[in-house]
Amino acid sequence: MRAPKLAALELKRFGRGRMPRAALVALVLLPLLYGALYLWSFWDPYSRLDKIPVALVNADRGTTVQGHKLTAGDDIARKLLDSGTFEWHETSDAEAREGVENGTYYLSLTMPADFSERIASSSGGDPETGALRVRTNDANNYIVSQISRTVFSEVRAAASTKASRGFYDKIFLSFSDIHGETVKAAEGADTIDKGIGDAKKGTASLAQGLAKAKKGSSALKTGVAKLAGGAKTLQTGTSDLAEGTQALADKADQVSAKVRPFLQEHGQQIGQVSRLVADAAKKASDDLDKLPGSAATAATKARAASNTLAADYKLRCTDAPLPAADCPALKKAVGAADTAADVAEDVNTLVKNHTTDLETLGGRLDDLHTKALWLAGKAPNLAGDLDTAVARIKALNAGAHKVAGGAKTLHTGLTTAKTGASTLDTGIGTAHEGANTLDGGLFKLADGSGQLAGGLHKGAEKIPDYGKRDRDARTEVMADPVKLASQSLHKAPNYGTGFAPYFIPLSLWVGAMVGYMLIQPLNRRALAVGASAWRVALAGWLPVAAIGVLQATLLLSVLHWSSLGLHMARPAGTVGFLVLATACFAAIVQWLNAQFGPAGRILVLVLLMLQLTSAGGTYPVQTSPGFFNALHPYLPMTYVVAGLRRLISGGGLGPVWEACAVLAACTGAALALTAWSARRKQVWSLDRLHPELSL
Repeated sequence: MRAPKLAALELKRFGRGRMPRAALVALVLLPLLYGALYLWSFWDPYSRLDKIPVALVNADRGTTVQGHKLTAGDDIARKLLDSGTFEWHETSDAEAREGVENGTYYLSLTMPADFSERIASSSGGDPETGALRVRTNDANNYIVSQISRTVFSEVRAAASTKASRGFYDKIFLSFSDIHGETVKAAEGADTIDKGIGDAKKGTASLAQGLAKAKKGSSALKTGVAKLAGGAKTLQTGTSDLAEGTQALADKADQVSAKVRPFLQEHGQQIGQVSRLVADAAKKASDDLDKLPGSAATAATKARAASNTLAADYKLRCTDAPLPAADCPALKKAVGAADTAADVAEDVNTLVKNHTTDLETLGGRLDDLHTKALWLAGKAPNLAGDLDTAVARIKALNAGAHKVAGGAKTLHTGLTTAKTGASTLDTGIGTAHEGANTLDGGLFKLADGSGQLAGGLHKGAEKIPDYGKRDRDARTEVMADPVKLASQSLHKAPNYGTGFAPYFIPLSLWVGAMVGYMLIQPLNRRALAVGASAWRVALAGWLPVAAIGVLQATLLLSVLHWSSLGLHMARPAGTVGFLVLATACFAAIVQWLNAQFGPAGRILVLVLLMLQLTSAGGTYPVQTSPGFFNALHPYLPMTYVVAGLRRLISGGGLGPVWEACAVLAACTGAALALTAWSARRKQVWSLDRLHPELSL
């Protein structure tokens, strides 16, 4: 009898009663229940995180930054409540602590009272780190704690980014401020440089002007010295003049008392003399610019008048046989005229030496001329007007004394001016030297100010000036400088899809394991009749392999068409690959049961455990201990998991073809070993009659 027919007969046994049929149905459905239930429970746990109760404590009291209210805690709390990440419950800190302890909440997130203040400090002078406090309790659930670390890391990163934005924005704003102030400083340096250039020109002009002033002050010093000498001479002359006028006044008083009778009698002669004096004074006044010559002429004329009067006196009083009665008075008049002539000569000498007082003297002469004319006019009444004449002479005397006092004051002032001129000359010389030094210093300062202005302009060009748009862009980059450009070549849409390559072969192995609990690995009837070992092996393998195909088909159909919606990149390839995997698993389980009997079931379970721990279905196998890394390349489930990942999620088919080759080789090897075991089973021994372990 051929192997397929023997396999069909083995399956027909399950149609002889309700329990066998129920057992066959359970055998077909067991991988479905095993695989589908596991995947269903793990399908997409992250989409249901909003069912996990979590405590949210917002104790942040907020703060004010540059006139704006900052409530970072409220902002984060609002975003968390709207995110749907967890089932958030806003509570107090004490309630959150108690809830995490007793299991009411899986964890809690607390924003302390100074949270906003610490975030705001990042843009101030004393930055502090803001802290979000997370409280977990692994006694409630370890996985939730792991998930929370990922979620809250994102929350922390978002809060840190927001805080650092303010800090970096202030930095970039400071760059703009520094740029603006540097530009202003450069413009100021330009102004300073221009001002220093103008000042340098001014100092050069100042030095030249002071050089000229030095020459002028030297000349002034010499001139004032000469003028002081002349003032001294003038003082002496005016003093002599005052003495002369004083003598004139005194004599006038004496003559007035003595000549009044004479004047009454000889007014005509006095008028003539007065007119001569008036004419002389008028002449002296008119010729004031030619006073040196005119003074000599006046002196000559005065002397002539005196001589005339003396001659008249001689004629009338000396040479006459009988002296006139008025000879004594006339003699006194002669003396007075002689004195006047002497005074005129002194005046001539004084004028020659003191030309600066000519104007004053001219005024006095004009006054004398006026009074002399007046005296000539009044001569007929000279006796009556004598007192007035005496008063005028006294006035002349007083004026002469004033001239003398002014000359003295002038001399004193010029002496002081001489000292001042000397001091001025010395000071201007010092100032000239200082101006030369200042000019040299300003030359160096001009070079330095030019370099300063140039350096500031270059510095301003190098300092960035960010506008609001550029500042916002750079602040965004600096606050979050590294973006995770994640690119998944063949992304699994959910948790269940990622674990399907692990749970599907697990369920098929369990199906094969349970299958050989119900179906004999070696057909006893075929063994009894001495059938070919290969035929016996195939007859025991085909029923379980066929059931395994049904199991795989039913499992994939439910996973794909149910609410789970497993999407396969290569559906046909996945089905074919699972048929091969089922055949391989059935062959291996058959051989273990055929070779070791009841103990083989334990070995099947042990092999399952070894495959689950070394296949790399959850964590990468590299994260497992070395023992599992050593087993990894020698177990068939390793290749089934790798192949299903490429068939379900996509990617290169290299691992699939490798897995097919390994599974085909394992299937052939297992069947060969099963045939060898069947051949041995055809010989009865004492161990087969009385096995050590019977199940």
